[in-house]
Amino acid sequence: MSMFQPEIETMSREDIREHQLEKLKWQVKRVYENVSMYRERMDEAGVKPEDIQTLEDLAKLPFTTKQDLRDYYPYDLLAVPKRDIVRIQASSGTTGKQIVAGYTRNDLEMWANGFARQLTAAGGTNKSIVQVSYGYGLFTGGLGAHQGAEKIGAMVIPTSSGNTERQIRFMCDLGTTHLCCTPSYAMYLGETVREMGVKNQLKLKAGIFGAEPWTEEMRAQIEETLGIKAHDVYGLTEIMGPGVSYECSMQQGMHICEDMFIPEIIDPDTGEVLPDGSFGELVFTTITKEGQPLIRYRTRDLCTLDYTPCKCGRTHVRMKKPAGRTDDMLIIRGVNVFPSQIEEVLLKNSIEVSPNYQILVDRVNNTDTLDINVELSPKFNGNVENEKKSLEAQLRSTLGIGAKVHLLRPKSIVRSEGKAKRVIDNRKLH
Repeated sequence: MSMFQPEIETMSREDIREHQLEKLKWQVKRVYENVSMYRERMDEAGVKPEDIQTLEDLAKLPFTTKQDLRDYYPYDLLAVPKRDIVRIQASSGTTGKQIVAGYTRNDLEMWANGFARQLTAAGGTNKSIVQVSYGYGLFTGGLGAHQGAEKIGAMVIPTSSGNTERQIRFMCDLGTTHLCCTPSYAMYLGETVREMGVKNQLKLKAGIFGAEPWTEEMRAQIEETLGIKAHDVYGLTEIMGPGVSYECSMQQGMHICEDMFIPEIIDPDTGEVLPDGSFGELVFTTITKEGQPLIRYRTRDLCTLDYTPCKCGRTHVRMKKPAGRTDDMLIIRGVNVFPSQIEEVLLKNSIEVSPNYQILVDRVNNTDTLDINVELSPKFNGNVENEKKSLEAQLRSTLGIGAKVHLLRPKSIVRSEGKAKRVIDNRKLH
C-alpha cells in the first residue's frame, strides 16, 4: 500500500515515543520562554521545563482551551515574532468570537505533509486530479487540501464551494479523480449528479471528507451516489487544518500524525488521563508547530484511540470517528442527546427519508421540545403518517426521550455548500 512518507508512517512505537519526547521537551522550553500564558500557568502549577523527562510527565502541564485562544486573541499565544508568521487561519466563529492561528513557513510544510499522507492513502499520486470543493479563505479546509495535493504533484482544481452544477461539469470535463469537501456537500453533489444523469461520465475514485460529523450510513450513501471510496479526514483550526489524522484504505479509524502531535484521552469532567482504549475527550499537544504551539489542547471531541497494528502497515495510532462533542451535546429534559444519534436513525431509513434534516430545540411552558424536520426521499411512496410514527418510535428507543418528526417534501430544506447547520436551539439557556 503506497505511503507518502513511509519512513515516518511506519516508525516503530519505540521510535515514535523517543521522537515525541525529544520534541516535547523542545516545545515545552519554547512556550515557557516565549508565551507568557504558559509561563504563568506552569509557574502556578510549580512545573519547570526541566521537569518534563518522560512522556507521562505531559500530564503535569496545564490544559489549553478554546476560551484561551479568545482571551489571548490575536497574537499573544505566538511563540515566534510576528514577522515569522506567513499565514493566519481562523475558525468560522459559529460558537463565539473567532479564533485565529498563526503558521510559519515550516508549519505550512508540515501541514501539507499531513494532507499529502491522506491523499496518498486514498490512492492519490502525481497523476491524480484533485477537486477541492472546501471553502477557501480563513477556513482551513480549502488551502489545507490544496497544499496537500500540490505536495504530491497532483493537478488541483480549486473550485471552492458553491455553483454545484458547474462543479459537476468540471468533474466530468476535467476528469476529477479525487474530491475534497464536507460530507454534507458531497451528499448534495451526489443528489445533483443523479438529477443531471451524469454518473457514468465521472472518473472519480475517492473522496476525502471532513470538517463536520458524519456517520457510517452517510458514508455508504456518498459512496453509492458518487461511485467512490469515501475517506474521513480530521483537523481543527487551532491545531492544524485537515490532515491531523487521516483514514487509510482499511477505514478502521484515522491515523494521527504522531510525529507532529501527542494525543491523550481524558475524562472530560475530571481532566484525568484515561488508560489506552478508554472513551473520553481527545487532547492534543503540538510538538513541531513553531508559530502557535498548543500544549494539551482540549478538542471537546469524544472518541477512543486504537494502538493495535493496522493492516495497512502504518504504525501511528488511530482515533475512532468522534462520537460527539462535549460542547455540542444537547441536554434535553435532562437527557444527553448527540445530533449524530439522530442522524444514524434517519440514515437507517434512507429509502423513505433523505439525509437532509434539521433538529429544532425549544422550551415551551418550561419544558424542552425536540422537533426534527426531515425530507422524504424522492422514491417514497408509502404512508406518511406510518413513516412518521415509525421514525418517532426509533428515535425514542435510541435517545430515551420523545421527538416530534415533521416529514417535508424533497428539496424543502435549504442545502449547505459548506458546513451544514443541523441544530437550531432556540432555548434561552444563557
